[in-house]
Amino acid sequence: MTEKIKITGGKQLKGEVTISGAKNAVLKLMAAALLAKGESKIYNVPELTDVVIMLNVIEQLGAKTVYDKKEKSIKIDSTELTNVRASYELVSRMRASFIVLGALVGRCKEAIVALPGGCAIGERKVDFHIRGLEALGTTIKIENGYVHAKAKKLTGSDIYLDIPSVGATENIMLASVLAEGSTRIQNAAQEPEITDLANFLNAMGADIIGAGTSEIVINGVKQENLHPIEYTTIPDRIEAGTYMAAFIATNGKGIIRNIFPNHLTFYTSKLSKMGADIKLIDPTSIEVSSKKRLEAVNIITQPYPGFPTDLQSMAMTLATTANGVSIITESLYENRFMQVPELRKMGADIHQERNHALVKGVKNLTSANLKASDLRAGASLVIAALMAEGTSTIDNIYHIDRGYELLENKFKLIGADILRYNDEDNSTVNQGKGNLSESQL
Repeated sequence: MTEKIKITGGKQLKGEVTISGAKNAVLKLMAAALLAKGESKIYNVPELTDVVIMLNVIEQLGAKTVYDKKEKSIKIDSTELTNVRASYELVSRMRASFIVLGALVGRCKEAIVALPGGCAIGERKVDFHIRGLEALGTTIKIENGYVHAKAKKLTGSDIYLDIPSVGATENIMLASVLAEGSTRIQNAAQEPEITDLANFLNAMGADIIGAGTSEIVINGVKQENLHPIEYTTIPDRIEAGTYMAAFIATNGKGIIRNIFPNHLTFYTSKLSKMGADIKLIDPTSIEVSSKKRLEAVNIITQPYPGFPTDLQSMAMTLATTANGVSIITESLYENRFMQVPELRKMGADIHQERNHALVKGVKNLTSANLKASDLRAGASLVIAALMAEGTSTIDNIYHIDRGYELLENKFKLIGADILRYNDEDNSTVNQGKGNLSESQL
C-alpha cells in the first residue's frame, strides 16, 4: 500500500527531541564487523529500512545477525563467511551497501559485488574505490554489472583521491586493515562517520591514524590481531540538523539531545547568521529557537567540515520565507535541487540555473500535495509543510523512511499535526510501529 504523510502547518514546535544513531555511520560499522571473526555488537542503531537492507546483505555473505529493536542493537557473528557475492537485488536498493567490497577484499581477498549505479541526486561513480583497491594489489574486472575483485595478497600503498570521496575512503580503509605494510590515503574524506569507522576498527585491533584529517595512515595487522567488540554509534548529525531547521522554521523553541554539536559547526553558523538562536546546554544538548523572520544567507555546499550537502535542502526551505535573496550553490551533486519544483508549488520564489538557486523570500508558504524525490528533499518538504498555511500531503515517503527513525512520532511529541496514512483506504498507519515491520526483521 502507498503510504503518505499529512501535515497541517502553522503550529509552533516546542519540546525535546532525542537524535538517533547515525545512519551513514552504522551501515559502515556493520560492514566493518565482517573483518573480525566472532560476534560483535553495535548499539545506538536506528530503526531504518536501510539498516534492514544492510542486514540482508551481510546475511547473504554468511554472517549471522540479531537485531534487537528495544535495545537498538545489532549482533553480527562473522565467524564464518560462506559467500563473497553481494547481489544486485540488494546493492541496487541501497548504494551504501557497496561498502562490503572493501571488507570482503580485506578478509577474503575476493569479492563479487554489484555496481550500485547512480542515484536520484546524481551520478556517483566508483572509479576511486576501484583505483584504490587496485593500488593495494587487487585485480578487478567489471562484468555483467558486477565488480569482481581478487588478490593473492594485499600490500600497503600511497593512494591519492582526486576528490575526498567518503565511500572510497571507507572502502580503502576496510581493505587496508589486513594488508601488509602501511597505506596512506591522501585527500581523504574527513566526515565524522569516517572517524567513527576508524574508532570502531581500532577498537577491533586495527592501527589507523589520522581519521578526521585529509591524510589517513592504516598500518596493516594480521587476522589474528582482530577481535569482535561492542561499540556505540555516533549520533546522526543530519537528523539533528533537520530538527534544528524544524524548530526554527515554525518560530518554535526546543531542546535537541544526543547530538555532537561540533559535527554541525558550519551549519549552525549559517543558521545563526539567518537569525536563529542556538545555545549549548551541555556537551550533547542544544537549545534552538527563533522568534523573528529570518534573514537571507548565501550557502555553498562543500565536503566536511564545510556546509553539508545533506542539509542544503533544509536551508533552502528556511530561505523561502527569509527577508531578502539567498544564493545557494550545490557544488557536490548535479541533481540535488529536486525539492525546488515542490517548494514552488507552495508559493516559493526560486530561480534555478544549473547548480545555483536564487531564493527570494516570500511572506509565507501555502499547503500543497507534494512528492519526495529522495531522502533529504523529502525531509525538507516535511519542514516546508510544517511552515505552511493549511494541510499538505507528502507522497513517496519511503524515501524519508530510509534515514529518519520514527519521524512522525518524534514530530508529534514536539507539537506537530502530522499523520501517516495509507492512500488506498485513507486509514491511519500504526504510529507506534515505526519504520519497520516485524516481517522485515
